[in-house]
Amino acid sequence: MAGNAVAQAKYIAKRNHIDRMKFQVAELNYLDHFSVRIKLCSATWEASTLVTADDQIFTFGCGSKGELGRGPCSIVDESSCLPLDRAFKPEGATIIDLASGLQHTIMVLSNGEAYGWGNGRKGQLGKPLEIVSEPRKIDTVNFKVKRVVCGREFTYLIGDQDQGQHVVLGSDKYRVRSQAPESAPGWKDIGASWGSIFVLLQSGKLFSWGRNDHGQLAPGSLPRIAKMTVGSEHVLALTVDGKVLAWGWGEHGNCGPDVDKDGDVKSPWSEIKTTDEEGEQAIVGIGAGCATSWLWTDPAE
Repeated sequence: MAGNAVAQAKYIAKRNHIDRMKFQVAELNYLDHFSVRIKLCSATWEASTLVTADDQIFTFGCGSKGELGRGPCSIVDESSCLPLDRAFKPEGATIIDLASGLQHTIMVLSNGEAYGWGNGRKGQLGKPLEIVSEPRKIDTVNFKVKRVVCGREFTYLIGDQDQGQHVVLGSDKYRVRSQAPESAPGWKDIGASWGSIFVLLQSGKLFSWGRNDHGQLAPGSLPRIAKMTVGSEHVLALTVDGKVLAWGWGEHGNCGPDVDKDGDVKSPWSEIKTTDEEGEQAIVGIGAGCATSWLWTDPAE
Protein backbone atom coordinates (compact mmCIF):
# COMPACT_ATOMS: atom_id res chain seq x y z
CA MET A 1 0.00 0.00 0.00
CA ALA A 2 1.29 3.41 -0.92
CA GLY A 3 2.70 5.73 1.71
CA ASN A 4 1.41 5.77 5.24
CA ALA A 5 -2.24 6.34 4.38
CA VAL A 6 -4.71 4.59 6.64
CA ALA A 7 -6.22 1.88 4.55
CA GLN A 8 -8.57 -1.00 4.94
CA ALA A 9 -7.60 -3.99 2.83
CA LYS A 10 -9.82 -6.62 1.33
CA TYR A 11 -8.71 -9.77 -0.40
CA ILE A 12 -10.79 -11.51 -3.05
CA ALA A 13 -10.07 -15.11 -2.19
CA LYS A 14 -12.99 -17.44 -2.62
CA ARG A 15 -15.57 -17.93 -5.28
CA ASN A 16 -19.00 -16.38 -4.63
CA HIS A 17 -17.93 -14.01 -1.87
CA ILE A 18 -15.33 -11.49 -0.76
CA ASP A 19 -13.57 -12.13 2.51
CA ARG A 20 -11.99 -9.46 4.64
CA MET A 21 -8.49 -10.54 5.62
CA LYS A 22 -5.94 -9.31 8.10
CA PHE A 23 -2.45 -8.51 6.88
CA GLN A 24 0.48 -10.16 8.59
CA VAL A 25 3.58 -7.99 8.74
CA ALA A 26 6.63 -9.75 7.34
CA GLU A 27 9.33 -9.71 10.01
CA LEU A 28 12.66 -9.31 8.24
CA ASN A 29 14.61 -9.19 11.48
CA TYR A 30 18.01 -9.34 9.87
CA LEU A 31 17.25 -6.31 7.70
CA ASP A 32 16.31 -4.31 10.80
CA HIS A 33 20.03 -4.08 11.57
CA PHE A 34 20.39 -1.97 8.43
CA SER A 35 17.58 0.45 9.43
CA VAL A 36 16.10 0.01 5.97
CA ARG A 37 13.01 1.48 4.37
CA ILE A 38 11.79 -0.47 1.34
CA LYS A 39 10.93 1.52 -1.79
CA LEU A 40 10.64 -1.28 -4.37
CA CYS A 41 9.98 -5.01 -4.24
CA SER A 42 9.32 -7.84 -6.68
CA ALA A 43 9.20 -11.62 -6.67
CA THR A 44 9.92 -14.49 -9.02
CA TRP A 45 8.32 -17.87 -8.38
CA GLU A 46 10.78 -18.73 -5.59
CA ALA A 47 12.80 -15.60 -4.79
CA SER A 48 12.23 -12.01 -3.65
CA THR A 49 14.09 -8.77 -4.31
CA LEU A 50 13.90 -5.67 -2.12
CA VAL A 51 15.36 -2.24 -2.85
CA THR A 52 15.77 0.20 0.02
CA ALA A 53 15.39 3.97 -0.02
CA ASP A 54 19.17 4.31 -0.16
CA ASP A 55 19.42 1.78 -3.01
CA GLN A 56 20.64 -1.26 -1.13
CA ILE A 57 19.51 -4.45 -2.89
CA PHE A 58 18.49 -7.53 -0.92
CA THR A 59 17.53 -10.89 -2.42
CA PHE A 60 16.48 -14.09 -0.70
CA GLY A 61 14.74 -17.36 -1.50
CA CYS A 62 15.71 -20.01 -4.04
CA GLY A 63 17.95 -19.15 -6.97
CA SER A 64 18.76 -22.28 -8.91
CA LYS A 65 18.56 -20.27 -12.17
CA GLY A 66 20.30 -17.12 -10.99
CA GLU A 67 17.20 -15.49 -9.48
CA LEU A 68 19.16 -14.19 -6.47
CA GLY A 69 21.71 -12.26 -8.51
CA ARG A 70 24.46 -13.36 -6.13
CA GLY A 71 26.51 -15.58 -8.40
CA PRO A 72 26.27 -19.38 -8.13
CA CYS A 73 23.92 -19.54 -5.15
CA SER A 74 20.85 -21.72 -4.65
CA ILE A 75 19.24 -20.66 -1.36
CA VAL A 76 19.48 -17.55 0.82
CA ASP A 77 17.40 -17.12 3.97
CA GLU A 78 16.34 -13.60 4.92
CA SER A 79 17.89 -14.15 8.33
CA SER A 80 21.38 -14.16 6.80
CA CYS A 81 21.18 -12.18 3.56
CA LEU A 82 23.58 -9.33 2.83
CA PRO A 83 23.07 -6.51 0.32
CA LEU A 84 24.12 -7.26 -3.26
CA ASP A 85 27.36 -5.76 -4.47
CA ARG A 86 26.37 -2.51 -6.19
CA ALA A 87 29.58 -2.14 -8.15
CA PHE A 88 27.62 -2.75 -11.38
CA LYS A 89 25.66 0.48 -10.85
CA PRO A 90 27.15 3.64 -12.41
CA GLU A 91 28.05 6.36 -9.91
CA GLY A 92 25.18 8.74 -9.27
CA ALA A 93 22.49 6.49 -10.81
CA THR A 94 19.58 5.44 -8.61
CA ILE A 95 17.15 2.55 -8.95
CA ILE A 96 13.74 3.77 -10.15
CA ASP A 97 11.89 0.59 -11.10
CA LEU A 98 11.95 -3.15 -10.46
CA ALA A 99 10.00 -6.12 -11.85
CA SER A 100 10.20 -9.90 -11.93
CA GLY A 101 8.90 -12.69 -14.12
CA LEU A 102 8.79 -16.39 -13.37
CA GLN A 103 12.57 -16.74 -13.08
CA HIS A 104 14.10 -13.36 -13.91
CA THR A 105 14.33 -9.85 -12.47
CA ILE A 106 14.91 -6.48 -14.16
CA MET A 107 16.03 -3.23 -12.55
CA VAL A 108 15.80 0.23 -14.16
CA LEU A 109 18.22 3.02 -13.26
CA SER A 110 17.72 6.79 -13.35
CA ASN A 111 20.23 7.09 -16.20
CA GLY A 112 17.95 5.00 -18.44
CA GLU A 113 19.92 1.76 -18.22
CA ALA A 114 18.34 -1.60 -17.36
CA TYR A 115 20.04 -4.51 -15.61
CA GLY A 116 18.76 -8.04 -15.18
CA TRP A 117 19.54 -11.44 -13.73
CA GLY A 118 18.02 -14.92 -13.59
CA ASN A 119 16.90 -17.18 -16.40
CA GLY A 120 17.57 -15.46 -19.71
CA ARG A 121 17.40 -18.46 -22.01
CA LYS A 122 14.44 -16.99 -23.93
CA GLY A 123 16.16 -13.63 -24.41
CA GLN A 124 14.30 -11.84 -21.62
CA LEU A 125 17.65 -10.52 -20.33
CA GLY A 126 19.01 -9.58 -23.73
CA LYS A 127 22.00 -11.31 -25.29
CA PRO A 128 23.56 -13.77 -24.91
CA LEU A 129 20.64 -16.08 -24.12
CA GLU A 130 21.74 -17.76 -20.93
CA ILE A 131 21.30 -17.99 -17.18
CA VAL A 132 22.66 -14.79 -15.63
CA SER A 133 23.65 -15.11 -12.00
CA GLU A 134 24.72 -11.50 -11.37
CA PRO A 135 23.24 -8.16 -12.51
CA ARG A 136 24.02 -7.66 -16.21
CA LYS A 137 23.32 -4.60 -18.32
CA ILE A 138 20.83 -5.06 -21.16
CA ASP A 139 22.71 -3.66 -24.16
CA THR A 140 20.07 -4.26 -26.82
CA VAL A 141 17.86 -1.26 -25.94
CA ASN A 142 18.43 1.94 -27.96
CA PHE A 143 16.46 4.35 -25.73
CA LYS A 144 16.48 5.48 -22.11
CA VAL A 145 14.24 3.14 -20.12
CA LYS A 146 11.72 4.60 -17.68
CA ARG A 147 9.66 1.58 -16.59
CA VAL A 148 9.69 -2.22 -16.78
CA VAL A 149 7.22 -5.07 -16.32
CA CYS A 150 7.83 -8.78 -16.78
CA GLY A 151 5.73 -11.66 -18.00
CA ARG A 152 6.41 -15.34 -17.57
CA GLU A 153 9.32 -15.41 -20.03
CA PHE A 154 9.48 -11.89 -21.43
CA THR A 155 10.44 -8.35 -20.44
CA TYR A 156 8.65 -5.17 -21.49
CA LEU A 157 10.67 -1.94 -21.34
CA ILE A 158 9.28 1.51 -22.11
CA GLY A 159 10.89 4.93 -22.43
CA ASP A 160 9.83 8.57 -22.53
CA GLN A 161 6.10 9.13 -22.04
CA ASP A 162 5.79 11.54 -24.96
CA GLN A 163 7.56 9.37 -27.53
CA GLY A 164 6.62 5.98 -26.09
CA GLN A 165 9.60 3.99 -27.35
CA HIS A 166 9.27 0.42 -26.15
CA VAL A 167 10.57 -3.07 -26.69
CA VAL A 168 9.62 -6.62 -25.76
CA LEU A 169 12.50 -9.02 -25.06
CA GLY A 170 12.20 -12.78 -24.75
CA SER A 171 9.65 -15.35 -25.77
CA ASP A 172 7.14 -14.50 -28.51
CA LYS A 173 4.59 -16.96 -27.17
CA TYR A 174 1.09 -15.52 -27.68
CA ARG A 175 2.83 -13.06 -30.05
CA VAL A 176 3.69 -10.60 -27.28
CA ARG A 177 6.68 -9.42 -29.33
CA SER A 178 5.36 -9.64 -32.87
CA GLN A 179 1.99 -8.00 -32.07
CA ALA A 180 3.48 -5.02 -30.24
CA PRO A 181 2.68 -1.63 -31.81
CA GLU A 182 5.54 0.55 -33.03
CA SER A 183 5.32 2.83 -30.00
CA ALA A 184 3.07 3.80 -27.07
CA PRO A 185 3.11 7.62 -26.83
CA GLY A 186 1.16 9.17 -23.98
CA TRP A 187 1.45 6.17 -21.68
CA LYS A 188 0.62 6.53 -17.99
CA ASP A 189 1.19 3.02 -16.64
CA ILE A 190 2.14 -0.44 -17.89
CA GLY A 191 1.44 -4.00 -16.76
CA ALA A 192 2.05 -7.60 -17.77
CA SER A 193 0.42 -10.94 -17.05
CA TRP A 194 2.12 -14.27 -17.77
CA GLY A 195 1.35 -13.85 -21.48
CA SER A 196 -0.06 -10.37 -22.17
CA ILE A 197 1.00 -6.70 -22.04
CA PHE A 198 -1.17 -3.75 -21.00
CA VAL A 199 -0.62 -0.03 -21.54
CA LEU A 200 -2.75 2.59 -19.81
CA LEU A 201 -2.71 5.94 -21.62
CA GLN A 202 -2.95 9.36 -19.99
CA SER A 203 -6.31 9.72 -21.73
CA GLY A 204 -7.71 6.84 -19.65
CA LYS A 205 -7.75 4.39 -22.55
CA LEU A 206 -6.32 0.91 -21.96
CA PHE A 207 -4.92 -1.20 -24.78
CA SER A 208 -3.28 -4.61 -24.72
CA TRP A 209 -1.97 -7.51 -26.76
CA GLY A 210 -0.95 -11.14 -26.21
CA ARG A 211 -2.76 -14.08 -24.65
CA ASN A 212 -6.56 -13.94 -24.63
CA ASP A 213 -7.91 -17.47 -24.19
CA HIS A 214 -9.43 -16.55 -20.81
CA GLY A 215 -10.53 -13.06 -21.88
CA GLN A 216 -7.39 -11.44 -20.45
CA LEU A 217 -7.09 -8.61 -22.98
CA ALA A 218 -8.78 -5.27 -22.36
CA PRO A 219 -12.43 -5.10 -23.50
CA GLY A 220 -12.93 -2.55 -26.25
CA SER A 221 -15.79 -0.75 -24.52
CA LEU A 222 -14.04 0.12 -21.27
CA PRO A 223 -14.83 3.46 -19.66
CA ARG A 224 -11.98 5.82 -18.79
CA ILE A 225 -9.50 4.14 -16.44
CA ALA A 226 -7.64 5.90 -13.61
CA LYS A 227 -5.58 2.94 -12.36
CA MET A 228 -4.94 -0.64 -13.39
CA THR A 229 -3.21 -3.67 -11.92
CA VAL A 230 -2.38 -6.93 -13.66
CA GLY A 231 -2.23 -10.39 -12.13
CA SER A 232 -0.99 -13.66 -13.56
CA GLU A 233 -3.94 -13.96 -15.99
CA HIS A 234 -6.46 -11.30 -14.91
CA VAL A 235 -6.78 -7.52 -14.67
CA LEU A 236 -8.42 -5.07 -12.27
CA ALA A 237 -9.14 -1.51 -13.35
CA LEU A 238 -10.29 1.44 -11.25
CA THR A 239 -12.38 3.81 -13.35
CA VAL A 240 -12.30 7.59 -13.06
CA ASP A 241 -15.65 7.45 -11.27
CA GLY A 242 -14.46 4.91 -8.68
CA LYS A 243 -15.77 1.61 -10.04
CA VAL A 244 -13.60 -1.53 -9.95
CA LEU A 245 -13.81 -3.70 -13.06
CA ALA A 246 -12.27 -7.17 -13.41
CA TRP A 247 -11.78 -9.56 -16.30
CA GLY A 248 -9.73 -12.57 -17.33
CA TRP A 249 -9.10 -15.90 -15.64
CA GLY A 250 -11.17 -15.83 -12.44
CA GLU A 251 -11.39 -19.49 -11.44
CA HIS A 252 -10.20 -18.77 -7.89
CA GLY A 253 -12.58 -15.87 -7.27
CA ASN A 254 -9.97 -13.24 -8.11
CA CYS A 255 -12.38 -11.55 -10.54
CA GLY A 256 -15.31 -11.67 -8.12
CA PRO A 257 -18.22 -14.10 -7.99
CA ASP A 258 -19.61 -13.66 -11.50
CA VAL A 259 -17.70 -16.06 -13.75
CA ASP A 260 -18.71 -18.37 -16.58
CA LYS A 261 -18.69 -22.17 -16.50
CA ASP A 262 -14.95 -22.19 -17.19
CA GLY A 263 -14.18 -19.81 -14.35
CA ASP A 264 -13.51 -16.88 -16.70
CA VAL A 265 -14.77 -13.32 -16.96
CA LYS A 266 -14.81 -12.56 -20.67
CA SER A 267 -16.11 -9.50 -22.47
CA PRO A 268 -17.08 -7.18 -21.13
CA TRP A 269 -16.15 -7.40 -17.41
CA SER A 270 -17.33 -7.97 -13.84
CA GLU A 271 -17.87 -5.04 -11.49
CA ILE A 272 -16.58 -5.62 -7.97
CA LYS A 273 -18.17 -3.86 -5.03
CA THR A 274 -17.23 -3.97 -1.37
CA THR A 275 -19.61 -3.46 1.50
CA ASP A 276 -19.52 -3.81 5.27
CA GLU A 277 -21.82 -2.96 8.15
CA GLU A 278 -21.54 0.72 7.23
CA GLY A 279 -22.53 0.14 3.63
CA GLU A 280 -20.59 0.38 0.41
CA GLN A 281 -16.99 1.54 0.77
CA ALA A 282 -15.09 3.74 -1.68
CA ILE A 283 -12.15 1.83 -3.17
CA VAL A 284 -8.97 3.88 -3.44
CA GLY A 285 -6.40 1.22 -4.33
CA ILE A 286 -6.16 -2.05 -6.24
CA GLY A 287 -3.60 -4.82 -6.55
CA ALA A 288 -3.29 -8.20 -8.25
CA GLY A 289 -1.01 -11.23 -8.06
CA CYS A 290 -1.06 -14.88 -8.98
CA ALA A 291 -4.82 -15.62 -8.99
CA THR A 292 -5.32 -13.07 -6.20
CA SER A 293 -6.76 -9.56 -6.08
CA TRP A 294 -6.51 -6.82 -3.47
CA LEU A 295 -8.71 -3.81 -2.81
CA TRP A 296 -8.29 -1.19 -0.15
CA THR A 297 -10.46 1.62 1.04
CA ASP A 298 -9.85 4.83 2.91
CA PRO A 299 -12.09 5.05 6.02
CA ALA A 300 -12.18 8.81 5.54
CA GLU A 301 -13.78 8.48 2.12
